[in-house]
Amino acid sequence: MFDTALSWNDMMFLAKGAGMTLMVTAVSVFAGTILGVICGIVRVQAGPIWSAPLAFVLDIFRSVPLLIQLVLGNAMQAIARLGWDPFTTSCVVLSLYTAAYCTEIVRGGIEAVPAPTRRAARSLGMTWWHDMRYIVAPLATRVSLPAWIGLTLGVMKDSALVLWLGLIELLRASQILVTRLQEPLFILIVCGAIYFLLSFPIARLGGYLEKRWSPHD
Repeated sequence: MFDTALSWNDMMFLAKGAGMTLMVTAVSVFAGTILGVICGIVRVQAGPIWSAPLAFVLDIFRSVPLLIQLVLGNAMQAIARLGWDPFTTSCVVLSLYTAAYCTEIVRGGIEAVPAPTRRAARSLGMTWWHDMRYIVAPLATRVSLPAWIGLTLGVMKDSALVLWLGLIELLRASQILVTRLQEPLFILIVCGAIYFLLSFPIARLGGYLEKRWSPHD
């Protein structure tokens, strides 16, 4: 029979790490989505020329590896004497990283709304706000949802990199147990299973919403 030294306390230690992973992911996705929606609308409304500076900044966050962004973000907040703890620094950097990708998702969703539909709405007397609220938002959300779910799952996995700032999230907790128990294979299997359990409900919820909002239902 397979024997392991992994105890109940060790499982609770992994659970605490999973809780930290969820908190970093939730805060980053929430803040990054709000910022991404704002930037996505600005990108569409301002046009390619006027939004070029914003697009350039977002390209930096999308192009530079996340690990480098975390290290630089931590160094810059120290130089600026902001006094951020590793959790705050991780959430700020991951939020900007998420916003950079979410902006393009939102922009693509808005541009997927047929122009004749929007012109018809405006010809009926709708204001810009009513057009965005009642026409663009429902259609763009339906188009953007699969990509946003994929982004959320990606951020959850990428959040493992915050261990370089000293946060004990799920992967860091598993590394500590591997060092102590010398059972890398079994502990990594448990760690992977926990990641799956965290991701599966999000993926299923996305599939449910996508099916519920499908125009063919």
